[in-house]
Amino acid sequence: MKVGIIGAGSVGSAAAFSLMMTGVAHKIVLIDMNEKKAQAEAMDIAHAAPFTSAGKIKAGTYADLEGCEVVIVTAGANQKPGETRIDLLGRNVKIFESIIPQVAKYAPDSILLITANPADIMAEVALKLSGFPKERVIGSGTVLDTSRFRTLLAFYLGVSTKSVHADVLGEHGDSEVLVWSSAEAGTLSLEEYAQSVNKVLDDAKKAEINDGVVNAAYKIIEGKGATCFGIAGALTQICRAINNNDYSILTVSSHHEDVEGVKGVCLSLPTVINRRGIFHVITPKLSAEEHAQLKSSAEKMKDFSDQALAMLNK
Repeated sequence: MKVGIIGAGSVGSAAAFSLMMTGVAHKIVLIDMNEKKAQAEAMDIAHAAPFTSAGKIKAGTYADLEGCEVVIVTAGANQKPGETRIDLLGRNVKIFESIIPQVAKYAPDSILLITANPADIMAEVALKLSGFPKERVIGSGTVLDTSRFRTLLAFYLGVSTKSVHADVLGEHGDSEVLVWSSAEAGTLSLEEYAQSVNKVLDDAKKAEINDGVVNAAYKIIEGKGATCFGIAGALTQICRAINNNDYSILTVSSHHEDVEGVKGVCLSLPTVINRRGIFHVITPKLSAEEHAQLKSSAEKMKDFSDQALAMLNK
């Protein structure tokens, strides 16, 4: 699989390293406005490649994206401590106006994988700028948030993260929806499993876990300036699903004609991914409260997406 990565910052370089070391990508093109930065990151990763794979990575230009199956866009203004993803909107729309048309020109058959924040809104912007079908414009969405949710649950319940099935839907951000009503450990509901191992899973504990998921990025940014490893893992998982054509169900973000009555909005729902991108979107089972939360998240994303689209070419 050949993958292009736009942006050689902390997320782009971590994603490149992950894709290379797992063998998901056999060719990687790393592009950045700072050519020396891209060249240095590519060289460093190339020196690690022989330990696990025979992949190749190089710094390049947009023309080098020819033949890429996936182009990951990480480039964008950095999120500062205390800054919300929405605050990034205006700056990143302008950046995308210079990037996406170039990707569409040189890699017209690729799948766009957007992770620049605010990811859901920028996926909508990328869809508009690229002219690609909606099946081939994917936001990293809440794949990382879902991993955070499952990780915290697994640690608390004392089981493997792979044995916990729980999703985060909606916005990749403050209005995201943790779906407690259908979450399971094995074949038991979380409450049933918690009771079986004498763990308390009451409203207070759920609120604590909810805070740990929703505010994880802010805590990481406060401590080290940026998140990178978690999102690199999420991007690798999405690329693996595309490369293997394995029809994985992931909570990626994409354009939906209707979510809880909100028309034309990009956010995360359980989605089947194959080699062509989005194969099928699943309507999840939710409680009445979760339906209301998802509607609120969709309304928020719709409002900001409309603002972002209005900024184009201004």
